[in-house]
Amino acid sequence: MAKAGKAAPDKGAEKEKKVAAKKEAAPAVKEPSGPKTPPRLKEAYRQQIVQALMKEFAYKNPMQVPKLDRIVLNVGMGEAIQNVKLLESATAELGVISGQKPVVTKAKKAIAGFKLRQGMPIGAKVTLRSDRMYEFLDRLVSVALPRIRDFRGVSPKAFDGRGNYTLGLKEQLIFPEIKYDSVASIHGMDITIVTTAKTNDEGKALLRHLGMPFRA
Repeated sequence: MAKAGKAAPDKGAEKEKKVAAKKEAAPAVKEPSGPKTPPRLKEAYRQQIVQALMKEFAYKNPMQVPKLDRIVLNVGMGEAIQNVKLLESATAELGVISGQKPVVTKAKKAIAGFKLRQGMPIGAKVTLRSDRMYEFLDRLVSVALPRIRDFRGVSPKAFDGRGNYTLGLKEQLIFPEIKYDSVASIHGMDITIVTTAKTNDEGKALLRHLGMPFRA
């Protein structure tokens, strides 16, 4: 009578055991404790500002009330023609300030007098929307602008005729996220706040309710 041979190992079962062992060894992913808290300014807009603007401009429908569309941060670095590292530093700082990766902007035309060639990197920009837009505006009006020396408010005349507002800053150091010791060069930036307002008066009223400190 022939002896019975050893049973062949079940490769499928062994594979399943290895996968299960890896899952047990892997660190547990922490589940979020709850839904993300909406930005403070966004909630203020929904709960208070919409009603205030409806009364101020006699809107009949809440859909007529102007709102923020996007905020564009733009840094121009003419010095980058001579030193590319300055642009790299400015781009990194813009990312820290905005919480979003910037896009490098390039020259559209060549200007011989400035030794500028077409396609040469000369700046960086970021377009913020949704929650990041509200969070940035909150930090700008509550923290950054008050840090400007002898600050007396921003100009109420920097609207474009269609309710959009552009603010020029001289230094990136007004943002507390930027540490003076790590700055390669001091530079300014332009901040354009795009709204759905149809007139300057509507755009100004919206930004005033959102906390923008206009000069009297």
